[in-house]
Amino acid sequence: MYPTTPDGRYFVVKGQLWRCTNPLLSEDVRQRLVVQLMAARREVKAAKASGDEGELTVAREHVQAAKVALGERGPVWWDDGSPDFNMHNVLNTPYAEWYRSLGTIADQHL
Repeated sequence: MYPTTPDGRYFVVKGQLWRCTNPLLSEDVRQRLVVQLMAARREVKAAKASGDEGELTVAREHVQAAKVALGERGPVWWDDGSPDFNMHNVLNTPYAEWYRSLGTIADQHL
């Protein structure tokens, strides 16, 4: 399991912040969107195997649309005006001290 920031907005993989799914989504909506995301990822794999660049572009657009709907990309799902640190190195964000405090757990994810 990857460490999740105290505010629940991000999880950390190899020192990089990734935005969590919007916790305000109902479970049935979240599950439907995850199914769509997994299907879109399979489309990307198939398009790469086929070598069809047009098909790959469309498949990647489907992944992006699912991730935006989940709140993992696009506009942030929180409303307190805090900036988005998605895909930033955790040590270059306000979460750096928290991450360092994890000690060896954090070191395993760098």
